[in-house]
Amino acid sequence: MINTNKSLIEPQPLGDKPYHHGDLRRQILDEAARLLKEQGEVGLSMRKLAQNLGVSRTAPYHHFTDKQALLCGVAEEGFRRLREVVRAQPYMEGAKISEAAVREFVRRYVQFSIDNAEYYELMFGARLWKSQQLTDSLKLEAYAAFKVYLEHIRTWRQSIGNTNVDALRFAQVSWSTLHGMSRLLIDGIYLDTTAINVMSDAAAKMFWQQLSMPA
Repeated sequence: MINTNKSLIEPQPLGDKPYHHGDLRRQILDEAARLLKEQGEVGLSMRKLAQNLGVSRTAPYHHFTDKQALLCGVAEEGFRRLREVVRAQPYMEGAKISEAAVREFVRRYVQFSIDNAEYYELMFGARLWKSQQLTDSLKLEAYAAFKVYLEHIRTWRQSIGNTNVDALRFAQVSWSTLHGMSRLLIDGIYLDTTAINVMSDAAAKMFWQQLSMPA
């Protein structure tokens, strides 16, 4: 019997590979982050992603409409990772706050930003936020990350019993401080990496003094 299935008897276009099954979206995000880390944005393209992952040239477009959407996706993943860092024990579920706990938290945040610079650049950089082409899911992830941080501050304040601190303003100012330190280190403006913990501890001390200040 003659097989009339065209997909079997007609040759595939050159360079066209079968669609990749599995969690392709996750693989695309991971590979995009790797390329950003090694080559910067100039080295990232939808075509290169498809080539590196061994999928058809159109496969990445099933998950991201274009490169802008892909970059937003990488930033989203960064915010999800940051949220996990922020909510990690022992800072939730009513744990007793202490200066040592705040110090550990600050160190953890700064180290996250350094270890995940390829994400951090997109999460807080002007490249996306000034583009007016943000995805709704990115805005939601960014808001969720700050909301978790704000809830941390409220938990700390409640643990200490200091209602004199405006949780929202404290969260905004303290996050700005952590972000400023992170940017100085990521951008290479401050190169003394041996002082990272010293800087983090100084910031934590200031945070603690403000949090524990009598009403």
